[in-house]
Amino acid sequence: MGRDIKLISQYKNLPKEVYVIFISRMVNSIGSFVYPLLALILTKKIGMQKDEAGIFITSIALFTAPGMIIGGKLVDKIGRKLILVIFQGLGAIIFILCGFLKPGMTMAYILMAAPIVSSVCSPAHDSMIADLTTPSNRKQAYSLLYMGHNLGYCIGPFIGGLLFENHLSIVFIGDGITTLLSLILILIFVKETKYRNDNEQFENEERVLEKNEEGSVFKVLSKRPILLIYAFILFFYQFAYTQWGFAIPMQLGDYYGNAGARYYGMMGAFNGFIVIVLTPLAVRLTHKAEVLKVISLGGLLYSISLGMLAFVFKLQFFFLSIFILTIGEIIITINSSTFVANNTPASHRGRINGILPLIYGAGGAVGPAVMGTWLKNYGYTTSWIIIGIIMLFASAFMRMLTKFKNRKE
Repeated sequence: MGRDIKLISQYKNLPKEVYVIFISRMVNSIGSFVYPLLALILTKKIGMQKDEAGIFITSIALFTAPGMIIGGKLVDKIGRKLILVIFQGLGAIIFILCGFLKPGMTMAYILMAAPIVSSVCSPAHDSMIADLTTPSNRKQAYSLLYMGHNLGYCIGPFIGGLLFENHLSIVFIGDGITTLLSLILILIFVKETKYRNDNEQFENEERVLEKNEEGSVFKVLSKRPILLIYAFILFFYQFAYTQWGFAIPMQLGDYYGNAGARYYGMMGAFNGFIVIVLTPLAVRLTHKAEVLKVISLGGLLYSISLGMLAFVFKLQFFFLSIFILTIGEIIITINSSTFVANNTPASHRGRINGILPLIYGAGGAVGPAVMGTWLKNYGYTTSWIIIGIIMLFASAFMRMLTKFKNRKE
């Protein structure tokens, strides 16, 4: 009982805006119907081949790159809140529009516009939380929002999976409406956070790397090479993790036919449930651990969970793989944003939160196209073995980065 209280109490006394954003994330994720099912929408409803769907999803990710760079600049110059509300709202409206279209290439091209528009507001999310928190409560704040996302995600993909076969229009319209509702909460209850940053609060030793700086983002990154090295290693993490939304639903579809979407929705709910139950414990256990060592361990869990899919044919082993993958996801997610925020000057948060995700997000961008080609040419067994080996090396490099960081300090 005492341990349970400690797990909950670590989320007390956070800024009130963090709790509002937590609810907003949860509402938005309850309507997460489209992205978890995107690979199935493209292949089962629109009629693309696996490799074509992979290239299409990769194209979407590549087209978001300019938006993230522009968004990072706007977030630092104009503010976090305004950019978030405008551009995520536009993305939601595009989803609603797709709900009135018949499946086909017209729908596919209009659908492509939603993540491209929404990418402009992407740097605002982490920048806003970094503004509101300090190193002492940052991991708790990021993990709370992560749980909020997954509280909704327990429900969203499951409902989406049930609606997918016969009610695709509701999948799009519902996703758009819940996004708009989540933005209304931000609009009403969260003030602009950009103006909270002055150098006086960064005088203590633990926040010295957050002090405002002059000059371009490239000048700032040249003084912090560890951020760039970290992002390049995380490229491979994202390359592997993106298969959770691409290769796994395809594998389920090939093995179980129309039931594959339903099983994938159940796995999405299972993933969210594990996150909700185990994230507080993970925060508690890793509170004093070196961040990069923990992220390295998460990479090793990715290697095990995805590599084992080369030999899996029974549904229960898919769930075991997702369990291991989710543990890795938890410890990576709650530490990654914290690491970046603690090493980024407040004056450049938007731009760095635009550039670094662009680097490691490229792994997620090319992941579907590369995996789609591998699946077409080699099948699931060989493809998953390759993914497992890639993640084994990425995990080792992340561990080496810990030693580099310690030497620099």
